[in-house]
Amino acid sequence: QVQLVESGGGLVQAGGSLRLSCAASGRTFSWYAMAWFRQATGKERELVAAISSGGSTNYADSVKGRSTISRDYAKNTVYLQMNSLKPEDTAVYYCAAGNLGLRVGIRRDEYNYWGQGTQVTVSS
Repeated sequence: QVQLVESGGGLVQAGGSLRLSCAASGRTFSWYAMAWFRQATGKERELVAAISSGGSTNYADSVKGRSTISRDYAKNTVYLQMNSLKPEDTAVYYCAAGNLGLRVGIRRDEYNYWGQGTQVTVSS
């Protein structure tokens, strides 16, 4: 079992930055691919960024160049640094973990464990 707890969300003006954190506990963090998904009101949950157990990354086109996913194996934590935020980035952001070997998973169904979510609101 893996428990995930997100933090770092909040209200920010357009053009600003936020860093989301996801602290993992339970089974060996380093074995798991980790990802950030988001869900805006009335929309499907979508991938923002993912990182494999080995550190390979994948980003949604909508955030590419503005966001960086990283992981700290010593702290069992994954981060999402988001810059140049836009109102359309407003959503609940979820951390997810999946046992994918060395792959970077990009689909929701590849991830077994989810956090409770953290709200990000970008004002114009």
